[in-house]
Amino acid sequence: MGSGLSSFLLMCSNSTSSVSSVSPESNLGDLPESVVGSVLVYLNPQEICRVASVNRAFRRASTAEFVWESKLPKNYELVLSRVFDCNEMGLNCCKKDIYAKLCAPNSIDGGTKKVWLDKGTGKACVLISSNGLAITGIDDRRYWSWISTEESRFCSVAYLQQIWWFEVDGEVEFPFPCGTYTLYFRLQLGRSGRRFGRRVCNSDHVHGWDIKPVKFQLSTSDGQKAITQCYLTNLGKWHLYQAGDFVVEDSKVPMKVKFSMTQIDCTHTKGGLCVDSVLIRPK
Repeated sequence: MGSGLSSFLLMCSNSTSSVSSVSPESNLGDLPESVVGSVLVYLNPQEICRVASVNRAFRRASTAEFVWESKLPKNYELVLSRVFDCNEMGLNCCKKDIYAKLCAPNSIDGGTKKVWLDKGTGKACVLISSNGLAITGIDDRRYWSWISTEESRFCSVAYLQQIWWFEVDGEVEFPFPCGTYTLYFRLQLGRSGRRFGRRVCNSDHVHGWDIKPVKFQLSTSDGQKAITQCYLTNLGKWHLYQAGDFVVEDSKVPMKVKFSMTQIDCTHTKGGLCVDSVLIRPK
């Protein structure tokens, strides 16, 4: 799109130069705002902000309602009502401000989830914290504990020391814009921390994940299902383990997505795992 932007500006420059013999005052600023705006809808948001500095006509066109509405998902009003209340948004919020607010991570459901729009696709991203998941045995400190960390957007993760029956469940209902989405679990084998200013990872409790695979499942309110299995690897590093994909075809109806992660073979224990969050993002 960057080359398209350059070509557009060059074309406009050539056009005004060819007319200069008739009207020496003609330049890019003489282009009608509606004409400039009709081109800006084909640019991405970063390019729109860049061309706003060309001249006054481009600056005014870059704030046009129809330009920024083209960058919002078709169901943006449903997304707004799910993320904000009327007092937070204001009654006269322009489309550019709405776009900016939705692209920033916004907390919902008591702070257990964060939602934002992907700037490249205009589709929704949802992040569910470990505190918003149903984790078997989470209240028993013999098995689980909460760890404060700067490596999580929620500032804390659930740490498994050792357990026989491992199960994590969750669900989210959201008006996803149409498209294909992928659901991931963000996990780490080992407990990370700081020592003498450097990141270190304690792997003393890591065991059992190489004996049997972990099963990831998801299902949607319209009947879609996905199941994947894999062994947990990547010791000492955060990794996104893919649970599956789902497709949203009707953005007018909120989609409920249920998901789980299990390893319930009780012939052996497993431990040393950090559970940070579940991420849903456009594929």
